[in-house]
Amino acid sequence: MEEPKRRFTETREKLGLVVVMTGHGKGKTTSALGIALRAAGHDMKVCIVEFIKGDIHSGEISGIKRLFPNVELHITGKGFCSIKGDKYSFEEHRGSAQDAIKLAKEKMLSGAFDILILDEINNALNLNLIDLPQVIEMLEEKPPLIHLILTGRDAHSEVIKRAHTVTEMKEIKHAYRQGIKPQKGIDY
Repeated sequence: MEEPKRRFTETREKLGLVVVMTGHGKGKTTSALGIALRAAGHDMKVCIVEFIKGDIHSGEISGIKRLFPNVELHITGKGFCSIKGDKYSFEEHRGSAQDAIKLAKEKMLSGAFDILILDEINNALNLNLIDLPQVIEMLEEKPPLIHLILTGRDAHSEVIKRAHTVTEMKEIKHAYRQGIKPQKGIDY
């Protein structure tokens, strides 16, 4: 059987990109996980550090485990900060986020990964769980070939300015606003 012709050729110049997925619509983490899936298909190594999520099981956790050893996941958060039912203090959330940024920097500088996904880092920054200089330092110290993916609502303008690609997810309509509870496999 003849192999199909490729539409894209491999780039000659490799460059590690900074990609931001932001906005108030659904799909920021899902888009980043799509990148992880695609990268695993190319036998690339991906590390995901979740800054906020952590107290609720999501199907993505089990799905990512199936991509091991190409994709590594670190759930560092204590759940969504300052929302109904949050049982942790701000200081505990901030401590977890500080641990996450330290871990993310170690992973970024390790040379072991092609892609580093910083899930919900924009939210962590917006909630003052981490500080803008910490994020800017990561962007400035990024090795030339690693791709950084930053997700979460309300990306800071300084992060957007330094990114190569920025996508804003815009909610047009959402089932939750119609009184429909989150659905397994779609929402979590």
